[in-house]
Amino acid sequence: MKKIKYITGLAAVLASALLLSGCEWDLLNPAGYVAHQERTLMYICVAVMLCVVIPVMIAIIVFAIKFRATNTQSEYLPDWGNSHRVEMIMWGIPICIIIVLASLTGYYTFKLEPSRVLSATVAGDQKPLQIDAVAMDWKWLFIYPEYGVATINEIYAPVNRQVFLQISSESSINAFWVPRLGTVLYAMPQMNAKLHLIADVEGVFKGMSANYSGDGFNEMRFMWHSVPQDKFNNWILQVKNAGKPLGRAEYLDLARHPKVGDVAAKKKDAQVRYFSNVEKDLYYRIVNRCVADGRICNERLMARDAASSLWGQLCSVFDADYKFDNTTSQDGA
Repeated sequence: MKKIKYITGLAAVLASALLLSGCEWDLLNPAGYVAHQERTLMYICVAVMLCVVIPVMIAIIVFAIKFRATNTQSEYLPDWGNSHRVEMIMWGIPICIIIVLASLTGYYTFKLEPSRVLSATVAGDQKPLQIDAVAMDWKWLFIYPEYGVATINEIYAPVNRQVFLQISSESSINAFWVPRLGTVLYAMPQMNAKLHLIADVEGVFKGMSANYSGDGFNEMRFMWHSVPQDKFNNWILQVKNAGKPLGRAEYLDLARHPKVGDVAAKKKDAQVRYFSNVEKDLYYRIVNRCVADGRICNERLMARDAASSLWGQLCSVFDADYKFDNTTSQDGA
């Protein structure tokens, strides 16, 4: 009796601590289409799995009571023979559940593939807002190529407008994540990952890096502001007026991360900052590792190496012997 009271009291304390902890259930409180779909998938998968978990838990209790050592009245037949019915239940139900879960996962994976443009029924016909995101040690740089501005650790985007994110990294591997908008996507050096998101409500949503990247990682947090179009336009004007120019030299200076252990410098480095007159091909140079003067872009290096390979030499001979009309469409070739 004392043990039961102790366990009950401990459970009540833990439940109270959970309720009073102020936890934010961002995953269960989506603010965009992608996050809504991911929550739906999560709910369905949990419900399907509970179809097994709940009967098993009930069966454990029933069998424990029925076949307890003190129950001498219950029939106990441990040496039972082979049963095809039991075999069908034991194998059939798990197989059906795996098929259902695999089908659902495959469907939603294809439907919510990050690089796919969201359908017009979801995002409308308006042109997506492009944002080039660069994970740095340890902060986020967001470039708006359409407007020629950039920010540190702050995103503004119009509500109900699709956002097309291109994501890369300066050095270490990170992961871009806004829990209430959905989809975690890795940011890796020399890679250009693509992600489409949309916020269907106004608000300020927390964003972060979801992959540990070293000292200062805890400062890699940003805020996503979902605002009406007029407020977004005003914010763009504010950034243009208050921001400093951002060219290759300024970027290289920005990429120098604070010393290990310098907490004050890290907090200062992670503060929101604005940049205007962003160099037009800066993001291209970041991805291709040719920001510094004198560096040859990776794309050009790969093209040169491909041309010098055997396949490249064969292609060059082929192109020299045959001339194609560039105006001919692929369908009519």
